[in-house]
Amino acid sequence: MSIRIATFNMENLFRRPTAFRLPEPAKREEILRDFDKLVALLDLPAYTDDDKKEIARLIKTYRAYDIDPKNPPPILINQSRPGKRSGLFETSGPANDPAVEITAGGRASWAGWAELGQEDLDLSVVRNTARVVSEVDADILLTVEVEDRLTLERFNTQVLAGALGRRPYPYNLLVDGNDARGIDIGILSRHPITSVRSHIFDTDPERPADRLFSRDCPEFEIQLDGSPLVILGNHLKSKFQDDPELRLAQAKRVADIYREAAERTPHVMVAGDLNDDPESEAVAELLDTGLRDVMSHRSYHGDPGTHGKCASPRDKLDYLLLPPPLWHQVQHVGLETRGIFADGIKSFDTVTSKLNEASDHASLYVDLDL
Repeated sequence: MSIRIATFNMENLFRRPTAFRLPEPAKREEILRDFDKLVALLDLPAYTDDDKKEIARLIKTYRAYDIDPKNPPPILINQSRPGKRSGLFETSGPANDPAVEITAGGRASWAGWAELGQEDLDLSVVRNTARVVSEVDADILLTVEVEDRLTLERFNTQVLAGALGRRPYPYNLLVDGNDARGIDIGILSRHPITSVRSHIFDTDPERPADRLFSRDCPEFEIQLDGSPLVILGNHLKSKFQDDPELRLAQAKRVADIYREAAERTPHVMVAGDLNDDPESEAVAELLDTGLRDVMSHRSYHGDPGTHGKCASPRDKLDYLLLPPPLWHQVQHVGLETRGIFADGIKSFDTVTSKLNEASDHASLYVDLDL
């Protein structure tokens, strides 16, 4: 049986944080840094006067008090009990420039959270994402940066099948992970998904109070004709506010999960966005298990990277790592780059700018004879 397995960082399907849509990288990073700072401040058990001043400044700077679907703020405070004096803050004065007063004394005195404001993606972006998925036409597709399972199902039935007229996937699964931005790891499959094991509660050996995985490392078990196939889906720590040691710790844990899964079935692979290049310590940790990168297979003749211009190994972030039993079954390896808008990339005719590209990641796929 020939089967195609792919991975694709889809950068959200229908809604994307407004900060991610800004063309200036420095401005995006500033908002994300301030978001992380605000979240950390809000989690303090007690707010000092200085804490309150900084929280109020950030709320005012980013219109975090504003609920406007047509012009969502970059950061939003979602208060689940916004009654008088029961929330985090109160506003007064003109609606377009209110004063912000922090009324909560600490984390336990109000119910709610901070989140990144989101806006609906233009239909052209969604269609271009579906076009990549359609062209790859994988039997099993690991999806990275997807909002939730019902969104994945809506994309599958309404866009892939409805708008493009392609056959939908009969199975899909996603477990919400640890990312506060709501970007998760899911899977679309033409073969039954018989089980999933989540690792969202794994802790960092160096920081026992912290969750290890930025998102998760779900173990998706797929029922094929012979031995079950286990795919370890990954989206390791990004290089934004880089923490190589955390990414290495995540990779070490993935390697352990791989070894444990390989005791149950010889068909175990690691897939997804590892957020590091082939020469990195994190990737080396995984390759030391005997796993091999499909882009090193003799059948692969495409670009060396999977992200941005895809022009060098340093542009490689996405991986399909195979164990020895599957390596010998490789028939073909390919990379679908046409959803990217970048110099040197021949894009789909419907991809005309960074604003409507499907993603800044390519979709990597492998054909196996099982």
